Amino acid sequence: MEDSKVLAKRVRIDCLKMISRAHASHIASAFSLTDLLAVLYSDVLKYDINNPDWTDRDIFILSKGHAGAAVYATLAEVGFFSTKELENYYQNGSKFSGHVSHKGVPGVEVSTGSLGHGIGLAVGMALARKIDKSSSQVYVIVGDGECDEGSVWEAALFGHQFALDNLTVIVDRNHFQAMGRTEEIMSLVSLTEKWKSFGWDTVEIDGNDHEQIKSALQRKSEKPQCIVANTIKGKGVSFMENNLLWHYRDPQDNYFDDALAELEADNA
Repeated sequence: MEDSKVLAKRVRIDCLKMISRAHASHIASAFSLTDLLAVLYSDVLKYDINNPDWTDRDIFILSKGHAGAAVYATLAEVGFFSTKELENYYQNGSKFSGHVSHKGVPGVEVSTGSLGHGIGLAVGMALARKIDKSSSQVYVIVGDGECDEGSVWEAALFGHQFALDNLTVIVDRNHFQAMGRTEEIMSLVSLTEKWKSFGWDTVEIDGNDHEQIKSALQRKSEKPQCIVANTIKGKGVSFMENNLLWHYRDPQDNYFDDALAELEADNA
């Protein structure tokens, strides 16, 4: 497997080019979870790029579907399809829609975008695999702003009720949502303690630290697991980090050049 830090660097550069070319949005959202994806696809997930529907594969779902550019880029970089195809991202008629889509895209399990839905799919898939006595694991990334949705907490109750020890929820805790900081819009208070109180084996980590991510993902438990991953929105480009404007803005001209220079200078 490719080194996760090298993969993360390439994915961020791909996302920058994709989103700039398409005049799309959500680059900062994609950057905050890139390190999580890189560790998952380098060190954790069981998958077969030549057989995406392999019965024993692990399942990954991106519940915060607006960060789909990072998933497409990751799948291309690990070999599910050519990175050349990423040039069609968000173009008319492209299979690579702005919110992640499974239609015609090998490696994507389900289309997501309506926040709070992906985690519901994940608990259902985890229960099905438990009934089938499958060894495969289910992983889902949700946003912290997404945790405002009641369906997230219904899924959390479900996961505990059915003892889904084959399910891991990763909260991309970048402390922002569409209109501002999470604590200003709808405070999540003690998010880690909330997940624990719902009966989940919960840890809190630096979600941009690859060693911490890997360690958290490789834990074993008899309970469903939640990883509250504290990340930096826009991670990797200094002027995008913790800047709400880059939830919407696409990098053009000097912004693109400066961002690319920073990402290429990264020693990963």
